[in-house]
Amino acid sequence: MTVGPISDAVDRIDAEAVNSKEKRSLYKARVKIFPKRTAGTFRSLKWHIMAVTLAIYYVTPWLRWDRGPYAPDQAVLVDLANRRFYFFSIEIWPHEFIYIAGLLIMAGIGLFLVTSTVGRAWCGYTCPQTVWVDLFLVVERWIEGDRNARIKLDKAPWSSAKVRKRLAKHIIWLIIALATGGAWIFYFADAPTLAQNFLSFQAPFVAYSTVAILTATTYVFAGFMREQVCTYMCPWPRIQAAMLDEDSLVVTYNDYRGEPRSRHQKKQSQLEAPIGDCVDCNQCVAVCPMGIDIRDGQQLECITCALCIDACDNVMEKVGRPRGLISYATLTDYNHSAAGQTSKTTFSSFIRPRTFIYFGLWSLIGLAIFATLLTRDRLDLSVLHDRNPVFVRLSDGSIRNGYTIKILNMEARPRLFTVRIDGLPGAIIAQAGLSASPTGQLYIDVDPDKQRQIKVYVTQPKGDIRDARTAFSFLVKDRNGPEQVRHETAFHAPDGR
Repeated sequence: MTVGPISDAVDRIDAEAVNSKEKRSLYKARVKIFPKRTAGTFRSLKWHIMAVTLAIYYVTPWLRWDRGPYAPDQAVLVDLANRRFYFFSIEIWPHEFIYIAGLLIMAGIGLFLVTSTVGRAWCGYTCPQTVWVDLFLVVERWIEGDRNARIKLDKAPWSSAKVRKRLAKHIIWLIIALATGGAWIFYFADAPTLAQNFLSFQAPFVAYSTVAILTATTYVFAGFMREQVCTYMCPWPRIQAAMLDEDSLVVTYNDYRGEPRSRHQKKQSQLEAPIGDCVDCNQCVAVCPMGIDIRDGQQLECITCALCIDACDNVMEKVGRPRGLISYATLTDYNHSAAGQTSKTTFSSFIRPRTFIYFGLWSLIGLAIFATLLTRDRLDLSVLHDRNPVFVRLSDGSIRNGYTIKILNMEARPRLFTVRIDGLPGAIIAQAGLSASPTGQLYIDVDPDKQRQIKVYVTQPKGDIRDARTAFSFLVKDRNGPEQVRHETAFHAPDGR
């Protein structure tokens, strides 16, 4: 008798479950984060690092460095047109890209070293995403107020005051983003000249397109996506797990001291069970730019900015409890302290085999780059033997070979070189179109930072020829300095002479 109603009820429940699943999104909607401003040691450190890194980025293209009349005077310049990279007194040519590769390897090893010792300090203090988000937050707080005021404004209906504040904020954000993209292009051309051409709309199209792209990405990443860039776009949060171990310093909530939590509504003596130092004020969550609760333990989203340490220390001082409820600590320190033992010194994070290996590799590569930069040649020579014909027999029976030689002057001044041959008895050298030099050598001048190509003929008398193929060398020497370069090649003659 009751089968019908029960069946109908089951069908209704199933239909509601299906509808619920259809409405449920596959992706969690972003929860807006409104970080609260705090004060303390780590917040001050972040301010100083932000000021230094932004100053380096915006000011560097405008620094001048005198390299003489034949080279650009911009201290740091990536000259794509002439395929040069200038860094103060250092000039890198395309075939010297090994130095750039070495610097990139040093950067990677340095990142491993920093992460294995102090966790994600790069992410928390010097990553461009972190620096520009901090800068955008400064503007946001200045216009809209601190955390509570921003939350209230976000929930409030649109009004003239809200429109004015939002419009002012976004205009300043766009100006900062535009300055960011504009500063980048100045690294690739003479900054004052490019700035003038850019403002007068005479700059190349690639300059405007680059500025537009970087302006848009800075504005979107730092203004809207923020923590999502670190969590979903950046691969480093996932890589860092392989870099951390039990002796790596990370931001840690010392739950052995903080639990159980209480809002201190009663004095300790009035409670039946002891309580921890954590008063559950949630200030550590309010200041976190990633919107996480460090009391839940280590998390993918944590960038180790340590602002939660400052916030917690401020609260501990107010309630009369010791600082350090949240602190930088290693897993080894945490385990020792939780067991009531004396914790190891934080220097143990730095003094261990792993960090020594990283630092040793980093230093070795740096010293190798420095040594080769000091001893590298600023002169290069390449030689190409003529293929058709390989040799020519002259009327007097002597044999002539043709060669194309390229002399590369890698200094920012004109230089005069002598070109002679070594290891080929009786041979003379002549530049194509000119008569042979009675001194047995040529004088070739090469412009600053240029390569000169010339065609030369090497002739050996019939009586001096011994083999069908004789190895010898071209020797190029700076007339006004000790630098010289040698290139081995071969002289060809007919079999049987």
